Amino acid sequence: MSPRRKLEADHRDLFRLPDPQPRRWVLPLVAGLAAVLIIAAVTVSTLLLVKRETQRHDAVRDVAVLSFVRGFVTHYTSIDPFHANDYADKVLAQGTGQFAKLYQDKMNEVVIQVARAEPTTGTVQDLGIERWNRDGSADVVVAATTKTRMPDGKTIESGSRWVVTATQEGGAGGPWKISNLLQVI
Repeated sequence: MSPRRKLEADHRDLFRLPDPQPRRWVLPLVAGLAAVLIIAAVTVSTLLLVKRETQRHDAVRDVAVLSFVRGFVTHYTSIDPFHANDYADKVLAQGTGQFAKLYQDKMNEVVIQVARAEPTTGTVQDLGIERWNRDGSADVVVAATTKTRMPDGKTIESGSRWVVTATQEGGAGGPWKISNLLQVI
């Protein structure tokens, strides 16, 4: 073949459109499925994170209220007749609402009774949250024992059960206070 004919043959192929290739649908399908899977994974991860944080927040709140109530009931059942005024002031400082009002009204009687009593050591045996109320307060059931050393050297031990309502003043982050204290028979 002569060089001129070879050039003309190459020249004709230069302007000819290539044959149409079949469309590839696999790549867009795989990309679409991958996008859906990524969105689903992010959604599930977000829901799990929110659930975990809610559970963590609830657990921290439970521990805080139980710790406060344990300390309060331990102090409340540990009577020191030599410091009756300090005892009454500490109990009043940890009260709020109806409990604080009642305690304030009967504070003189409480101080006199504590001053006449024998030294007593209170211990919380067990406690648990009965329920959370709509106002954010918690009803806590407490089982406590008290040991009283009598002047003759004998030790008397007795048990008591309480339902304590603890309220967080000032919303989340505020101090816990006792709004109701009820001894259960």
